[in-house]
Amino acid sequence: MKNIKIVVEYDGTRYHGWQRQRGHRSIQQTLEEKIKLITREEVTVIGSGRTDSGVHAFNQVANFQMTARIREENLLRALNGVLPDDIVIKRVEEMAKSFHARFSVKSKKYVYHIWNNTTNTAINRYYCWHVRKELNLECMKKAACFIKGTHDFKAFCGTGSKVKNYTRTILDVELDRDDRGKLLITITADGFLRHMVRNIVGTLVEVGKGKITPEDLKVILDSRDRRKAGMTAPAHGLFLAEVHY
Repeated sequence: MKNIKIVVEYDGTRYHGWQRQRGHRSIQQTLEEKIKLITREEVTVIGSGRTDSGVHAFNQVANFQMTARIREENLLRALNGVLPDDIVIKRVEEMAKSFHARFSVKSKKYVYHIWNNTTNTAINRYYCWHVRKELNLECMKKAACFIKGTHDFKAFCGTGSKVKNYTRTILDVELDRDDRGKLLITITADGFLRHMVRNIVGTLVEVGKGKITPEDLKVILDSRDRRKAGMTAPAHGLFLAEVHY
């Protein structure tokens, strides 16, 4: 039995998230169906995390077990030949049996794209959140300092989450805006709660608009109250950028 690791890039626009769901098109189900087509085996594809409906990935990592005697380079070519154009396998690699795409993760990096300009972008409108009001980048950077480190992030956890432990460690937060107004918010952490990145982004945008102060981030964090944080940023601006093991 081979333990196969794949690195996947996908456009999440037409999918109901990563996880297989009855009656909805998902990334996981599409991968499993195409792997079965090539290997003639029923497989379960385990992702590093479950991206939400509409969220994209540059480098999602997943693994599955197979007995088929297919070379990695041939499996890569075959899968890309049958997958839809919005899902691409970038790498295929046989791993040790102990490797688990989800439980072996040490950290993940997400990047959120904001188009901060009075005029929207025609090309990137499906991959950026359009925020018309000019955002105060320096205030947003100050606010981001309060969420770095190990904290209880319940205030930024989406409703309906069943986790018992809300403690996560944010290793880094970067904010960069180019001269066109494209703002990238990059967050690296040892793990993320449901909607955590999008809720943090929504709150940082509130800071950028001057609706709350940078120091309010600490108050919100300490409150453990989702109602005190900002809106959940739209899914289409979020990309899973890197997964580290």
